[in-house]
Amino acid sequence: MILTGPAIHDAVEAGEITIDPFDPGMLNPNSYNYRLGDTVKVLTSNPADPRCEPETTPVVLPDEGYLLQPGVVYLGVTAERIGSNDAVTSLIGRSSLGRLGCFLQISADLAQLGAEHCWTLEVTVVQPVRIYPRMKVGQVSFWRPTGERMPYRGHYGRISEPSPWAPRAAAGPIAVPNRQEVPA
Repeated sequence: MILTGPAIHDAVEAGEITIDPFDPGMLNPNSYNYRLGDTVKVLTSNPADPRCEPETTPVVLPDEGYLLQPGVVYLGVTAERIGSNDAVTSLIGRSSLGRLGCFLQISADLAQLGAEHCWTLEVTVVQPVRIYPRMKVGQVSFWRPTGERMPYRGHYGRISEPSPWAPRAAAGPIAVPNRQEVPA
């Protein structure tokens, strides 16, 4: 069952959901608008290989904006710390950004019960798009689970910065070669 905007407000007030900072003006009928943080990481690994350590370049977003380019994966982070032990979160991009050709959370929109942090955002564009620090970029909804609860205790559940893949999390418990050892 999805929570309505007023139910999200009540759950935040009761301490059942964390949205920090919380602004009631960001509530929607059944979601909460989240904002982009102040930094992104540009994925520079070529090729990207889940068995190898990722290579990234950090970028502090200037107030005048930063131009995203097609064919590049950017990792952003929510400005808000979001999570709950009582509700499962689902983060999606805003349709207004999709209409610009900017896509967020394409493959990982469902968060895990018990994870509470600033969420890494997967960002790609199909045309050049300018982004700004603290702009509204997505919506988070909250769902009440049924059945026995198994809170998430995995690798990504407490990281609050733009985070690329971790080889053991992405490829499993296998020998992780050095990038130099992997044929292109």
